[in-house]
Formats: sequence, C-alpha cells, structure tokens
Amino acid sequence: MDSNKITVRVPGTSANCGPGFDCLGLAATIYNDLEMTLLEEEQLIIEAKGDGADTIPTDDKNIVWKSARMILERSGNGDRFKGGILRMENHIPMSRGLGSSAAAIVAGLVAANELVDKPFNRQELLKFATEIEGHPDNVAPAIFGGFTVSVVDKGQVQTFAFLPKIRLKLIVAVPDFPLSTRMARQVLPKSVPMKDAVFNIGRASMLVAALINGKERFLANAFDDALHQPYRTKLVPGMQEVFSAAKKAGALGVCLSGAGPCLIAFSAVDKHIENNIAVEMMQAFKKNNVQAGALILDLDTKGAYVLRG
Repeated sequence: MDSNKITVRVPGTSANCGPGFDCLGLAATIYNDLEMTLLEEEQLIIEAKGDGADTIPTDDKNIVWKSARMILERSGNGDRFKGGILRMENHIPMSRGLGSSAAAIVAGLVAANELVDKPFNRQELLKFATEIEGHPDNVAPAIFGGFTVSVVDKGQVQTFAFLPKIRLKLIVAVPDFPLSTRMARQVLPKSVPMKDAVFNIGRASMLVAALINGKERFLANAFDDALHQPYRTKLVPGMQEVFSAAKKAGALGVCLSGAGPCLIAFSAVDKHIENNIAVEMMQAFKKNNVQAGALILDLDTKGAYVLRG
C-alpha cells in the first residue's frame, strides 16, 4: 500500500438550522470522497466526478488542494511534498446550501493531516477550516458530525458537538438552481430589531434544549427564524409555501438549509411521513415554477473519517 495515499469521506452539512444563524450546524448522510496522493515532485493532477465535476478547478486554485497545502506548510512538510494527485467523487450538490465548500476544505485538511502522521488534532483542524471558510457553522459538523454549536472568541473557535435524543429524518428539497452564499448574504440587513434578536435567542435555545433532552413537542416553533430567512425569501421562489406544505405533511420543523436554496424539513422516523413530506415539498416548489428533487437523509454521527489508507 502506498503510504502517501489515502481516501477520506466527508459529510454534507446544513448550517443555521433556522434560528442559529452562523452558530448551529448539522452533518447529514450525504458524502464526498477524496483520494489524495502526495508527491515529492511539482506535479498536480486533479480529477473529479459527480456533482459539479465540470466546474471544479483543476489547478492550484482548487480549494481542496489549497487546504491540503495549509497543512503541509504548517506542519513543515511544504518542501517535502510539492505536488499531489487528487481524485474526488462528489455527491453533495454544489451551491445549494449543503456545505459542499466546507466538505472540500475539510477533505483537504483531513487527508493531508493523515498523510503527514496527524500533527494536528480535530480542534486545530477546525481552526484551520474556519480560517479558510470564514465561519465555523458548516466546517464544524463536517469534522465532528452530529449537531454542533460554535462560537468564535478572539479568533479561537469553540465547538460543542452533540447527538440528539430524538431520532430525526432530514428531508431536503433541492431546487434546480444554485445560490451563492455571497448573494444570500448581500440581502441581509446590517442591523436587526431587538425583538427579532430576542425571537431568535429563544428559538435557538429551545431547539438545542429540546434536542438534547428528547422533548419532541418543543420543536414545533424551535426552527423559526427572524434574522435571515425573511430577507432571503425572495431568493427562493415559493419558500414559504414549501414550509407550509412540509408542516401540513407532518414535519416537526422546516428551515432554509444554510444560505439556500435547499430547504430542509425534520421528521420523526416514519417512511410514510418522510415520503409524504418530500412529495409535498416538491409539489409546492413546482407550483412556483421551480423544479426540485428530494433527499431523505439521516444525521451523520461521525464527521470526516478515513475510508482507506
């Protein structure tokens, strides 16, 4: 076996979870795989298949390779390994709010870290990933799995990862158009009313408490948000109608996945309810002239891990 070759698997993620803007996140059972080989010579080969393969840079601007280079430089291996072979198999939809960029960053960091004998622990990898991504809400669950609560204090990232006592199904409606995070941030106001801030603090606190303690009945309003979703509604045609359809079909809660345009509903484990929610969400989108597919996922509990190597 080639000691300079490894394969890692990284889950997709959903940030915000409604009221936890830039703080809450979760990992889902949809994955990107990365096979990385480090080379001593200056040669870079990048191959991709799956979602977005045609748009992924195949030079040193590739975010996976840039992340790997961060590990090599900071571990003192930058001069030793000058090139690499990267083969990606992507299942996470790009620019849809399911953490495709976070998965790419974490894949590069974890693979390179493993190949140079793991000089950095997961907390240090989280710090590096946050430096690259700008926010920990997507990279934290990609690294740790489960639900995560993250704060940044004086440049230091603290993340609390937990598994809920409620077993949830994640029903994700995936519209057929992309939405850049930058565009989704441009529509947000620079300040918000005090009542909206209080609204979100209450919901975010209730959401975490209900999940940790297994109190399903408290989830009914816990995914609601006043800080970002109302302003992003115009970017996702039919968003409120899809929310209503999901709830009528039995969803415990529903929210925008990250910056969108994916919408994610949360359900108890029941195939009939799960499938009904998926159908109703797609139909609500269709009524607004948006074609959408649906993914029925579980909560990923492991985060990024070595698949082979």
